[in-house]
Amino acid sequence: MEERIEVDGLALAVHIARPATTASVPGVVLCHDFPTPPRGSLASGLTFPELADRIARDIGWMVFTFNFRGTGGSEGDFSIGGWLADQRMAVDFLSAREEVSGVWLVGTGVGGTLAICTAAKDKRVRGVATLGAQATLGGWETSRFLDHCRRMGVLRTPGAPADPAAWAREIADVDAIAAARRLAPRPLLVLHGSDDDVAPLDDARLLAEAHGSAELRVVLTAGRRIRHDPRAIASLFGWLDRQML
Repeated sequence: MEERIEVDGLALAVHIARPATTASVPGVVLCHDFPTPPRGSLASGLTFPELADRIARDIGWMVFTFNFRGTGGSEGDFSIGGWLADQRMAVDFLSAREEVSGVWLVGTGVGGTLAICTAAKDKRVRGVATLGAQATLGGWETSRFLDHCRRMGVLRTPGAPADPAAWAREIADVDAIAAARRLAPRPLLVLHGSDDDVAPLDDARLLAEAHGSAELRVVLTAGRRIRHDPRAIASLFGWLDRQML
């Protein structure tokens, strides 16, 4: 079902998929990547409600997916601090549900990078799966990336960000490698395409090695859009299914 939830005074577009059971079930938060051309923020996460419905139907989990602020039907402007707050909101929502027995995070691209960071600080998160996550966001803190954000439509308020230096520091402070160490020994699945042209395969290896016991799955010949590769989705579904053993 489609809903809107407020975070920091901003209305975020969310989709909640519920399994056909009244029993207690695990819950998972699905997080999309940073917008890409040609449609930019307008197309962010468009297929995630469909994936959420499939997980609820086929695996029996409750699924919460949403548009980060500055994307899709959500209000606001992109910032790392804001996106982390949006993830925390999603964890809070599922954790507060009486029918949810535990919370996991699944994220693509930077959504996965931030999922590791969020989970490292929140023991309520029982595990994380990433698809094409970056180990760091080096280069994102530059004026060139700021211009890219404006082209992608994730900075909607005139003059945003109000403090470009603070906005850039938040990006530079993202350290998913250190977060992966803190996440352990909770489970981590690292899915990565061998031909990813945004996040090199070394990023996946660094995240898995930092965690120490992560499952690293390299999908051969897969590129950046690993979310749409059936081999990656089969691995993700298998991992989710094993979390309850």
